[in-house]
Amino acid sequence: QVQLQESGPGLVKPSQTLSLTCTVSGGSITTSYTAWGWIRQPPGKGLEWMGVIHYDGTTYYSPSLKSRTSISRDTSENQFSLQLESVAPEDTAVYYCARAYNGYDYWGQGTHVTVSS
Repeated sequence: QVQLQESGPGLVKPSQTLSLTCTVSGGSITTSYTAWGWIRQPPGKGLEWMGVIHYDGTTYYSPSLKSRTSISRDTSENQFSLQLESVAPEDTAVYYCARAYNGYDYWGQGTHVTVSS
């Protein structure tokens, strides 16, 4: 059973960089044909796909967030991370990490991040 767990600060000040890490257990982030993504849900809104890192390290980002988003990984720790630069209050959301294999089939429980001074 693959399990994902997000970690990171729950409060970030405007203009700073939001950094989150997803720790994966029960499966490897280098398993062929898997991808590992970040999705967020602002209050009262739907899910927004942010980006993904594939098993081979290739990354893809949402066009609307590409200029501010970076996804990286640490294969020795079986973790992947999200960095979102220059955050604003509208970046307040629950942030999820998830595995994509047959669709997004495994999700973390989500972590709430508030952007506020």
